[in-house]
Amino acid sequence: MKGLDGKRIVVTGGTSGIGEATSRRFIEEGARVVALAVGEEEIATAPSRIRGLIAALRCDVAFPSEVADAFARVDELLGGVDVLVANAGISIRKPFLEIDAADWQRVLDVNLSGVFHCAQQAARRMDAAAGGVILMTASTNGLVGHEYYAVYNASKAGVILLARTMARELAPKVRVNAVCPGYVLTPMQEAEYSAEMLAQVNASIPLGRHAAPEEIASLFAFLASDEGAYFTGAVISVDGGETA
Repeated sequence: MKGLDGKRIVVTGGTSGIGEATSRRFIEEGARVVALAVGEEEIATAPSRIRGLIAALRCDVAFPSEVADAFARVDELLGGVDVLVANAGISIRKPFLEIDAADWQRVLDVNLSGVFHCAQQAARRMDAAAGGVILMTASTNGLVGHEYYAVYNASKAGVILLARTMARELAPKVRVNAVCPGYVLTPMQEAEYSAEMLAQVNASIPLGRHAAPEEIASLFAFLASDEGAYFTGAVISVDGGETA
């Protein structure tokens, strides 16, 4: 991709699943990448698993103070931020009538407020410098209803409108886009499936399979590059035709 060599990239949730694939892809493009994550083992093993990673920092994006501290450390390591991929997220699967207040608050704190905290820190730096790109991991769950994921769905719908609003406010200096993956076969997702369950879900997708994390990462790389320079305020589904 044009224009990514030497760019300063922050990927939240950047040491596992889609985030890990995204960290790897930007490194392959010649970028300098810092990953934020919460899992102690993931953070400890990240430098050996993700070759070329500048650092993996512990940060629970739900807490503004931790995000501020992490970006201060990013300033020391990278000297600023050119691209943020706000990818960190969690999911709780429960029937609507069984969701309690703690479930609701935690998912919103990570998936929506966490994106806001990181995006604001990055945008302030970008606006004071030469600009930049903010990319958010939303979901097809933010576009259509899915049973048993009410709080997750609500959080991802919020991410989509946050991205669109930021894109209008921050243009032309900062571009902001939301990516909406459908089913992605991350190691964590694969562990939850039996062979029969996987086949059943694949049968519901027009392309007949889950996405690989690397396929989502490639879209992030394109949107961050000079080749995606006219994309802002976009909400892009990567779902094998599921929502068609």
